[in-house]
Amino acid sequence: MKKNELYIGCSSYTTASWQPLFYPENLPKKNWFDYYCRQFDTYEFNGSFYRFPTVSNLEQWYDKTPVGFKFSMKVPKMITHIKKMEDCDQEIGDFYTVVTHGVKDKLACVLWQFPPGFVYTEERLKSIVGKLNGNFKNIVEFRHQSWWSPQTLATLSEANITFCNPSYPGLPDKIIKNTSIGYFRFHGIPKLFYSEYPEKTIEAFYNDLMSKNFSEAYIYFNNTASAAGIINALQLLKIKNG
Repeated sequence: MKKNELYIGCSSYTTASWQPLFYPENLPKKNWFDYYCRQFDTYEFNGSFYRFPTVSNLEQWYDKTPVGFKFSMKVPKMITHIKKMEDCDQEIGDFYTVVTHGVKDKLACVLWQFPPGFVYTEERLKSIVGKLNGNFKNIVEFRHQSWWSPQTLATLSEANITFCNPSYPGLPDKIIKNTSIGYFRFHGIPKLFYSEYPEKTIEAFYNDLMSKNFSEAYIYFNNTASAAGIINALQLLKIKNG
């Protein structure tokens, strides 16, 4: 994998403790995202998880980001957590439509994150494969170990759906490659959303990642409830650019 096919970013950017650690001391908060975009080339958009996005809102995000910037868009929890993929074909179709028209050519991946209680069943796996639109770079993130199986990986691979590699308490940490795309979410271990990863861990991850020969890879730090996320993201960016 070439370095320019490795996208590094965060899953949030508004954490107060990032100033002045990352944001200049006198920089107004309204200008934080613009500054973020000058340092990173991708952002994992989690706001759509809590509130169904609109085209006009996403167009604003599109307009304030530079050429070549990439968004990964998270599917609303109404679909993945409340309805758990049942009776929501309309919502799924609407989401694909909104992100297509909203972030246009800056759309990278569509992230389907399922809750820890979403346990593997053959029916659920078939449902996921049947409902996802293969014209998109779909990423599925599971948080129950029952999904870590050869059958899951093979079925997703056949549908060109990428298995997300989450760094999450209690889940396997070996890099899984089931498509040409790599997708990684660092949530914080041992304290979810807070813990900072040692720099040696970040270095080891980078070396392991580069050996896997993905065509492209997206790495997002979601340990953003503290300064950990920006520290780790900058460490990885430095290694990449070094």
